[in-house]
Amino acid sequence: MSDEFQGAREYMGDARRALRTANLAFDDGDWVGAINRAYYAIFYAANAVLNLEGLQRSKHSHVMSLFRQKYVKPGMVETEFSKIYGEAFKLRNEGDYERVKLPEREDVVTTIKGAERFVDRIEKLLKELP
Repeated sequence: MSDEFQGAREYMGDARRALRTANLAFDDGDWVGAINRAYYAIFYAANAVLNLEGLQRSKHSHVMSLFRQKYVKPGMVETEFSKIYGEAFKLRNEGDYERVKLPEREDVVTTIKGAERFVDRIEKLLKELP
């Protein structure tokens, strides 16, 4: 197994753990934490596929930009997943840094469900790639 593929598998493991933690935080009423972990599930999944090309990054805006450039723009991943990523990024920044208001329950549910769909889509993409 190549180092890139092993790295992608590790990122996907991180993504799945972040999803589990998001659901636990939600159940505990920690909505800011739930959005944070759901966002990180997306971030790790995006890095998983970027890792295959040696393009994984730590800067959040770079990962999102590269993911959109390499996978959404050419049509390998549907545009709805770009929107899911962008909304989770926005809500995570609001919750972690701006602290102006707590997220609404509906936003948390939507973010977690979106993250689950995003991670599932990346797992499917990883199986489709040569």
